Amino acid sequence: MALLKRLDMVGKPLAMQFTALDGREVDLGQMKGKVVLVDFWASWCVPCVAELPQILATYDKLHAEGLEVVGISFDEHRENLVRFLAAKRVPWPQFFDGQGWSNRVGRELGIQTLPTLWLVDRQGQLRDLNARSALEDKVRRLLAEPSDSSPAPNGG
Repeated sequence: MALLKRLDMVGKPLAMQFTALDGREVDLGQMKGKVVLVDFWASWCVPCVAELPQILATYDKLHAEGLEVVGISFDEHRENLVRFLAAKRVPWPQFFDGQGWSNRVGRELGIQTLPTLWLVDRQGQLRDLNARSALEDKVRRLLAEPSDSSPAPNGG
């Protein structure tokens, strides 16, 4: 049932709002014009940690072109997460409520495995439920698509 719900979300706007661990307000609705990678992960998840260098490298290469990353942490211990993020120099906002697998965003979106990486296009629509493979290529393709929010080529 959860899989069908997720599949039905593809091509539709992804609504997500929260106050990040560092106090930043995150609202995907306000990120139109950007490509957003949503990373469902935890610092205790070995495959998640193994995936992080690819995400950081893609972010470093493409952030200036319009890539944003939003983390949804399934951690239960705030201190461990804060230490991990500082040690790995993770710059993007993180959802954290300390509820582990029962966290609000994970429950609402039917997340059942970690890591799970989703891509949201410039229009705010969920486009990819499995962004782990060929991440950089997928992001580049979405960045190349036109955005209703981007300025006209003549600057106005």
